[in-house]
Amino acid sequence: MIQVAAAPAIRVQRLTKSYQELDVLRGVDFEVPRGSIFALLGSNGAGKTTIVRILATLLKADAGGAEVNGFEVATRAAEVRASISLTGQFAAVDEILTGRENLILIARLRHLKDPGLIADGLLKRFALVEAGGRRVATYSGGMRRRLDIAMSLIGDPPVIFLDEPTTGLDPQARLEVWQAVRELAAGGTTVLLTTQYLDEAEQLADRIAILHEGRIIVNGTLAELKALLPPATVEYVEKQPTLEDVFLAIVGADGSAVDGSSRSESKGL
Repeated sequence: MIQVAAAPAIRVQRLTKSYQELDVLRGVDFEVPRGSIFALLGSNGAGKTTIVRILATLLKADAGGAEVNGFEVATRAAEVRASISLTGQFAAVDEILTGRENLILIARLRHLKDPGLIADGLLKRFALVEAGGRRVATYSGGMRRRLDIAMSLIGDPPVIFLDEPTTGLDPQARLEVWQAVRELAAGGTTVLLTTQYLDEAEQLADRIAILHEGRIIVNGTLAELKALLPPATVEYVEKQPTLEDVFLAIVGADGSAVDGSSRSESKGL
């Protein structure tokens, strides 16, 4: 029996967009397989957010085509909006409400049954149960971003856009968001991630497209991108811990600080 490959969750073909005389997108092409994490990597001004806004039906392209979840963006905007969720660069949460109240509010706005049950499930999924009854104004940056992503998942959209989700976050908060994104893809959600951080794309993405001056200049898996460079020369170098290693060793992977005195005693200091 011949198996037909599933259509991609996102398909972009020859997309162009200009603002007066500034060409922001100049013929962008890429596809995102369902249930994968696709990273658009580029510097500020490369056109990443413009692509996301077009795919989310917030902006019209000048030319070219785009499909999301099988729907043409230009002609079936309502179906596209029902298929997606967008998390911008800054957490869109109400600081006066508690975390649970934020989730219930969105569930009610989407006219879903049992909003309290939905909220409780997402609080558990994103490790926010203990903080669920607190006002969001008391949350850390990582907790706010996790709540923001949780709110985006209400209604189970098959496609989620994360536009530079870790901008301005501290190292621990970034790791928390990375774990949340991995869990999204593991659950079958297609994630289009825009970022200017190389390590973020390397850690998360199944495929990486580098956007430069409005064009995709390379698109592939991490292994395929590394293969573009000449083979590395093997030399013996004593491995020194990275700053991230030091940070996690001191703070702890779960954010609980390690007692300095016990560390000193364990080393005989």
